[in-house]
Amino acid sequence: MADRQVAQLGPGAACCGWNHCGRRLAAGAIDGSVSVYDSQPPPSCKWQAHEHAIVNVVWLPPDYGDAIACVCADGTLSLWEEVAEDDQLLTWRKCKVFEGGNSHILSVQFGLLLSSLKMVTAYSDGQVKVYELLDSLELDKWQLQAELQNITDPVSRNGKPACISASIAWSPRRGESQQASFVVGFNSDSPHFNSCKIWEFEEAHQRWLPLIELGSVEDKGDRVHAVAWAPNIGRPYEIIAVATSKGIAVWHVGFNPESEGRLSTESVAVLPGHNGEVWQLEWDMGGMTLASTGSDGMVKLWQANLNGVWHEQAVLDCNGSHD
Repeated sequence: MADRQVAQLGPGAACCGWNHCGRRLAAGAIDGSVSVYDSQPPPSCKWQAHEHAIVNVVWLPPDYGDAIACVCADGTLSLWEEVAEDDQLLTWRKCKVFEGGNSHILSVQFGLLLSSLKMVTAYSDGQVKVYELLDSLELDKWQLQAELQNITDPVSRNGKPACISASIAWSPRRGESQQASFVVGFNSDSPHFNSCKIWEFEEAHQRWLPLIELGSVEDKGDRVHAVAWAPNIGRPYEIIAVATSKGIAVWHVGFNPESEGRLSTESVAVLPGHNGEVWQLEWDMGGMTLASTGSDGMVKLWQANLNGVWHEQAVLDCNGSHD
């Protein structure tokens, strides 16, 4: 099969993201513009979303049409949806803008819970907010459901952190009997905020509770650069990848409590990662292959063999040469 170029991003491109079927690519630029490229020949759509640079672009779940969230360098978050105007031409309409207030919005991710859309945002002061969409047909109607701090100790004891970035990943698990859960970690000057923690929604009391912290005693304060929660097809445990300066840790998390009532966690591998900071982690649809990319310009694919030993499967050199 011959390779076909879908899009060529210019030097001003700062971030990008594929939609859920992999047919559309949204790219944010340092001038505040956003472009959407299609896999088919029609020209892409481009518009000015913010006055400052776009640092992250995330697609909403396909159940809610073609819509994206843009995180801006000024700390704001905007939601956009593709709509047809009177002349039937498709255009992108701004639905909602979330202000960071005294802190900046660093990251955003979306998850589904019993046909309800949830949005998790992480802030530069270590705060995490969970929003719920009130009307599936109106992307401007959101309600704040919870405000969390990604810590286990009181804020007064640890002070307010200065966070550079945050990483969020929703559990891909689906099913009416399964509670919504997500994992979040920070890159900050406060070790108490950094470590990845899994949060789960307790239906009985309508609240979010921290389930468990991912990290050994000596590694819990490491700055987190990226997280990814693997899709689960029949496994009795979940797999979560966490990237820090020490490498990429692959965690197994059992959601059946042990005798003491705690969830079981095990770090099954620490991958060497990249020559530099890891930028992003992504799993394939089967949860078998992990892709990582970093500041060294490399994309690496990781897999576990039949004995459960993780290894580097392939490397793509995006600096110009291929292996």
